[in-house]
Amino acid sequence: MSLEELHLNLRNLTPEDYPQLKRLMDAVYDDIGGAWSKLTIDKLIGEFSDGQIIIEDDGKIVGVALTVLVDYDHFSNPHKYDELIGHREIILNDANGDALYGLDVLIDPAYRGYRLGRRLYEARKDLCRSMNLRAILAGGRIPNYHQHADEMSPAEYIDRVARKEFYDPILSFQLANDFLVKRLLTKYLPEDEKSMGYATLLEWNNILYEPASRIIETRRTQVRVGAVQWQMREFDSVEAVLQQVEFYVDAISDYQSDFAVFPELFNTPLMGLTDQTDQVAAIHFLAGFTERFKTEISRMAISYNINIVAGSMVELGEDGKLYNVAYLCHRDGEIDRQAKLHITPQERRDWVVEGGDELQVFETDAGRVGMLICYDVEFPELPRLLAEQDMDILIVPFWTDTKNSYLRVRHCAQARAIENECYVVVCGSVGNVPSIENLDIQYAQSSVFSPSDFAFPHDAVLSETTPNTEMVMFSDLDLTKLKLVRSEGAVTNLKDRRLDLFDLRLRDWSWKSGGRQEES
Repeated sequence: MSLEELHLNLRNLTPEDYPQLKRLMDAVYDDIGGAWSKLTIDKLIGEFSDGQIIIEDDGKIVGVALTVLVDYDHFSNPHKYDELIGHREIILNDANGDALYGLDVLIDPAYRGYRLGRRLYEARKDLCRSMNLRAILAGGRIPNYHQHADEMSPAEYIDRVARKEFYDPILSFQLANDFLVKRLLTKYLPEDEKSMGYATLLEWNNILYEPASRIIETRRTQVRVGAVQWQMREFDSVEAVLQQVEFYVDAISDYQSDFAVFPELFNTPLMGLTDQTDQVAAIHFLAGFTERFKTEISRMAISYNINIVAGSMVELGEDGKLYNVAYLCHRDGEIDRQAKLHITPQERRDWVVEGGDELQVFETDAGRVGMLICYDVEFPELPRLLAEQDMDILIVPFWTDTKNSYLRVRHCAQARAIENECYVVVCGSVGNVPSIENLDIQYAQSSVFSPSDFAFPHDAVLSETTPNTEMVMFSDLDLTKLKLVRSEGAVTNLKDRRLDLFDLRLRDWSWKSGGRQEES
């Protein structure tokens, strides 16, 4: 049979298909009793038609997947095949079940080699996702085990099949389709002499599953971010800066954005309102406005119903030291802070700014967010620690003077998006203010980076601004794609880390994540 002769069609099984189904099942399952009765199949179709899937070639059934709904908590634990069968061989479909159970997948021997089984498995996965079910479970036969039973236990056989030392026509196929072996089942199907009564309990986990309580709460999976590529300019008052901030917040909220993002130290031009002969005194002067900015921007977040990453501002700590701090003003009125941990030589030399010592992931109504200020993104350990706490979006307010400085931030940020399988938003400032010390030149091209895989743009860049131009950039982020790439991507960077060889941990202080504290 040539590929040109195939005319394949995927559809649901109907009662009229039974004669063909019986012939196929009798041929494939001749060693364990052959086909189910017509009564059994008709009842199964009547109770759960969506779960009965076939592939036909010019009207001839060549592949079948039979499936029922079950209670996950029961069937994810040890059980026997008979627990799926009721009186008169009626398959027990649980209409209120929260998982699929794979009864059978069989392919016409003449059609093997065309990956039809994979098509049926993918159709089952699509069904599981569309019904918002927890998982697909299956009791998998191990028909080649009888060839090795004298020399090894079933557990060792399963392990060696997983390592591809042995081939098993059922287990090898299931492992290749992302199913994991949860446990060994004994006396699962006693009449299965080839498997010697043993089976594997297999599970494919639906990473998109949302429990009923979460569906009611409804956290967004489609998130819109608006970033302001801010023009540094001379301002004659705090009110003038806040007026400009509110203009952008208003504009971004009009586009139903979930976040408005500002750059690092965006209010620094206010240093022009004082004598700059002493830079340390001037930066302390700037820090005196931070509380007012926090209060006013938080008011805007509530009024415009948008989460605002208020770039970063200089904060005078209770210890009398200066910190460079990013603030996340939630639309419900909460305010979170993230201090810059790594201080540049210029900040340390000219302003005597200190580095913070806490790292957090913040829970929002539009995903789990991390914030790293400029230089911090050049240290890959920090985003990795955030990624280990299920961060979805990393926001990086930055301030760079030259293109080579900007490119350090950009390239490192894009690497962080790829290696941590998350979105990264970098937002900077532009413009020249020669009259203010350290603000004479700016360079920025704000951007949004994604993982590098098929679901994302070919260059892993979702959006970017025109360099050195004041403007607003919008980008839509699909958080569902992050779940898929982490579990089923062409590569899975987070999942494939060799934790048997290395690990990463924080030293001497407590890890904080979304308000919950754990010892590092």
